[in-house]
This record gives sequence, C-alpha cells and structure tokens, in this order.
Amino acid sequence: MDMINVKVNGVDVTAPKGTTILQAARMANVDIPTLCYLKDINEIGACRICVVEADEGRGKRLVASCVYPITEGMQIFTNTPKVLESRKKTLQLILSTHEKKCTSCVRSENCELKKMAHDMGVDDECKYDGENMKYEIDFSAAHMIRDNNKCILCRRCVAVCNATQGVGVIGANERGFKTHISSAFELGLGETSCISCGQCIAVCPVGAITEKDDTAKVLDAIADESKFVIVQTAPAVRAALGEEFGYPMGTNVEGKMAAALRRIGFAKVFDTDFAADLTIMEEANELVERVKNGGKLPMITSCSPGWIKYCEHYYPDMIDNLSSCKSPMQMFGATAKTYYAQKMGIDPKDMVVVAVMPCTAKKFEIGRDDQSAAGVPDVDISITTRELARLIKRCGIKFNELEDEKFDEPLGIGTGASVIFGATGGVMEAALRTAVKMITGNEAENIEFTDVRGVEGIKEASYKVGDLDVKVAVASGTANAAALLNKVKSGEADYTFIEIMGCPGGCVNGGGQPQQPASVRNFEDIRAIRAKALYDQDAACALRRSHENPAIKEVYDTFFEKPGSHKAHEILHTSYVKRGL
Repeated sequence: MDMINVKVNGVDVTAPKGTTILQAARMANVDIPTLCYLKDINEIGACRICVVEADEGRGKRLVASCVYPITEGMQIFTNTPKVLESRKKTLQLILSTHEKKCTSCVRSENCELKKMAHDMGVDDECKYDGENMKYEIDFSAAHMIRDNNKCILCRRCVAVCNATQGVGVIGANERGFKTHISSAFELGLGETSCISCGQCIAVCPVGAITEKDDTAKVLDAIADESKFVIVQTAPAVRAALGEEFGYPMGTNVEGKMAAALRRIGFAKVFDTDFAADLTIMEEANELVERVKNGGKLPMITSCSPGWIKYCEHYYPDMIDNLSSCKSPMQMFGATAKTYYAQKMGIDPKDMVVVAVMPCTAKKFEIGRDDQSAAGVPDVDISITTRELARLIKRCGIKFNELEDEKFDEPLGIGTGASVIFGATGGVMEAALRTAVKMITGNEAENIEFTDVRGVEGIKEASYKVGDLDVKVAVASGTANAAALLNKVKSGEADYTFIEIMGCPGGCVNGGGQPQQPASVRNFEDIRAIRAKALYDQDAACALRRSHENPAIKEVYDTFFEKPGSHKAHEILHTSYVKRGL
C-alpha cells in the first residue's frame, strides 16, 4: 500500500494514498467541522464549512478537506485566521436563510448547526439580513414532517434516499436562491413512493425533517382511566436509548428502560422479544412448509415495514415471495388483544398497545389493512426511541439513577434469538436456529450462524440442514435489497431464504434511533457498536432458541395450538398490496 507523509498543523502524519485531508487531520487528533459531508453517503464538498489551507509547494490555498486527497509533503493548516474567517462567513450565510426558532425545535439539544454556531462564535444577530423564502410545512406522510424553512441544503437527505436506499423521492428543485428540497412536481411526501424508512431524518443535521411526535397521544391514553395501556419495546431500542442520557454507544439499558416505562404509567411493560420468538415459530414453520410442499421460493422475511413498502412499490411481482407473517410488533399487538386480553378478562377495545420502536415506518405500519386481529388495530400508537427519550424527560424521570427492573410476564419473556432481531442477519440466524429443529428433529450443534452477521450490505451463505442444502442471503438498506432481488430475478442467484431489513445495518440503525452527528458517523460504525450490545445479550442468555421460550410454549399449548394452525394464520399473518410508483 502506498503511504503518504503530510504535516497537519506541524504534526507529522503518515496515511494511505487516497486519504482525504479530513481523515488525515483526524489521525492528528484534529476535528474539522463538516455539514454536508457524510462518509460513504454524501461526499460532495458543497457547503465549504470544512475548508483548510493546504500547501503543496505552490503556496497556501483554501480547499474542501472532506474531498481533497492528501499528497506527498503537503502541509495542512486547519485553524489559521483565513480558515476561521472563511468558515464563519459561510456559516453566517447559511444562518441568514435558516428559521432560527431554536427553543421550540425538536433538535434544540442536538442540532449540529446550533453547536457549530456556538463553537465558531456566531451569535443570533444575522450579518446578512435579507429576503427569505417561506415554505408550507409538509405533514402528508404518516411518519414524518418536512419543514424547508429550517433546511440548510446540505443534501444529506437526498443522498441517503437516492444512493443508500435507492428510492430517490426527494431532490433539489428550482435553482439559485429558490433552491429547495422537495419531491417531483412538489408533491407531498405522502403522495410519493416514500417507504417511511426515516433514514433522511437520521442524517439531517438540523430540524428540517422530523418524525411525527405521538408522545401526547401516549400520555392521553395513560390518563384515560377506562383504558388498559400496555407497552412493548423492540430489541434495538435497549441498545441505543442510553445515548440520549449520556451513556456510551452500545450500552444496553434494558433494565433502566423497563423501570422508566413503569414510572411513566403503563399498566404493563412487555418486550417485543416475546413476539420476535413468536415470529420465528411462524416464519420457520412457513419456510419448512414451502420447502417441503413446493411453495414460492425464495421466501423473504416480512419484519421490516420499510422493506415491505419498498417491495410493494418497486417489486410487486415478488409479493408472493414475502412471508405472510406479521412483524413482531404487530404479532405482539395481535396476541395482546386476543390471547392476553382473554386471559385477563379485558375487552380488546379497552386495551391500548403502545410500541417503542427504532423505526419510523412503524407509524405507517400500524395503519395498514389486515392488521386488526381482534377487530381493532393490533397496535394503537408507535413511538420512536427518540420519542421515548423525550417522554422520559418530559415526565421528570431521572433515567440514570434508576435501578434495573425486569419486564412483566408472560409477554415479557424472550430468548437470545429474539434479541438479535435488531441487527442485520439476526432474523435469519434466529430462524435457522429453529428451522434446524423443525427439519431434522434435532437441535443445531452450533447455534451461532456467524456467516450472516456483520454490517455488510449483502451477505450470502449455504448450510446443510439434514438432507437439504439451504442457501440464504441477507441484505440491509433497500438499495442493497434491489441489487439482491435483481440477481434472483435474472436467475443469477438461487436462494431458499432471504432476510431484508429496510435500514442499513438493520433496526439498530433505524430511522427512529438517537441521532449521532457527522463528527461521530464519519469515524465510528454506529451499526456495529449497537449490534454488539445485542449479540452480547444473546450470548449471555440461558435460552437462545425461540422454540425454547416457555411463554411461547404456553401460548401455543393453550391458544394457538401449533405454528401455522388456522387460528395462528387468522391472528398472526397478513397480506400485501401492489402499489404504484
């Protein structure tokens, strides 16, 4: 590998050829501010906040450090008066068209623009006053709000929607002073083929794109004495919620989360892990039935609502390949309002099921057709990890001082197989652990299917299960899903089972997870760090296969009869629709 020697503020740095000035500066323990730049997503050098002075032997000149490669002998200066003045002037120009309602903005505590203004000494008094465009706020989507009055035109959202997700429903409309981010023909986002993944929210540095906040609905439901309000939390939430309270990324705060939810006022605090195990029982059974009876293969998982909507829009001819299983969130709601309601003597109409999810697409999913097993919606309210953090703060709960508490039973019991649902490859691994038992009658000798682990966009493996060769593939991020499905459609690839997650890295990187600034995202793999928390919990579990869950055994023995039964299909399975583009 060719190595290049440079100096950053007089400090010697040796880095591989192709390294950018931004990366080389980091190696010298120097942070250069960025706004538009996101590693592997948006590398366009457009905002000019990251400028430095670089001398390659022809004198100093300002260059965009995020895209400018180092050269042998280059001298880099990151904090000269010229650099600092250039950045400050650029920031002042950006702020001159930004709606500065910071106190009421949902991003007030973690706004990258606000922090940058503070760090650079830019005050509220705008140096460049003038005419500003005024935009209507877009409330049309089920899951989010777009406010172009706060947009700084960094184009991160455009890049992640187009390149990472392969959806491309937003882009830059108009030119010059009138440039703004919108959809084709100025359609509301809810009128497009947006898949509700929320990745645009995750990368936005300001409050221009946010999820619809449903925390008031939760508090209203709890205050209604006629309602029995229960909550379920997805596996990925415990691996990220702590970030909102100062814990390092990858800290598992399951116990404190359960304690906080009780103090908010929920009648019961349950775990979506229970329903993830239930999903595996139904999904593994469905896979075995398809393999044995010549059903539609490859079978594709149906746990990610963003992926499901993407398939309905962009690959409607492959809907029959989708597992008919509801997602774990919806299975939980369906089971709570049938089995648990019957067990507790509660009218399903009086039960409110709240879901805490890492996913914004869940807000769309709760309104889908064929998701009302008891004649009422399976899940009533879905909030994100970020919304839960705001709810905890609003209720005055001292999260960091809470003692760990456990989930309620029986719908709070999960296995190691269920907790890894939050990471890409986790559903596949969990399904294989149980499918081996269903196919061979014996437990798998090694239950860790490590070939499907990791944050790579596409992973492939083949396993010998009894007399069967089971070929599997895993994709996360819908652009990767498209690449994989195109291989299937062309005949280039032949799989038995495919897992697809709508968000890159899986639910741990969902659109509803705590937002990390570019200064972290550009140098840390938050997907791998959060996923490790889930794999560590799996490894520490006494029960690591879904079919070992005693609560799952109980619900089948006393209610569903067996996986794939008529009753199970009526309550735990769903259908899909072909959507236009």
